[in-house]
Amino acid sequence: QVQLVDSGGGLVQAGGSLKLSCAASGRSFSSYAMGWFRQAPAKEREFVAAISRSGESTNYADSVKGRVTISRDNAKNTVFLQMNSLKPEDTAVYYCAAKRILFGSAYAPISSYEYNYWGQGTQVTVSS
Repeated sequence: QVQLVDSGGGLVQAGGSLKLSCAASGRSFSSYAMGWFRQAPAKEREFVAAISRSGESTNYADSVKGRVTISRDNAKNTVFLQMNSLKPEDTAVYYCAAKRILFGSAYAPISSYEYNYWGQGTQVTVSS
């Protein structure tokens, strides 16, 4: 089992940058693929980015590709989401998520239904 704590959100002007962090407690962090999702008011939760347990594979939503980078530090049990060139439409609560991977070090799932553990969320607000 793993517990996740999201942080790093805030208010930023359009065009600015933020770096979100997700700290995981528990054992075997490197056994988990990690993902970031977001949910804006009155909208469904949507995929943002995912990284395989080894870090060798990543996936990004088309809406953020080229502006967002997901990374992880398995020694520090932390996953990051670097967001650049932020737009007002990026405003949402951002959640990190973890999925235990038994086989396949390169798997980085994009469906929220695959993830077993979730952080509490961190608010990102981008002003125009």
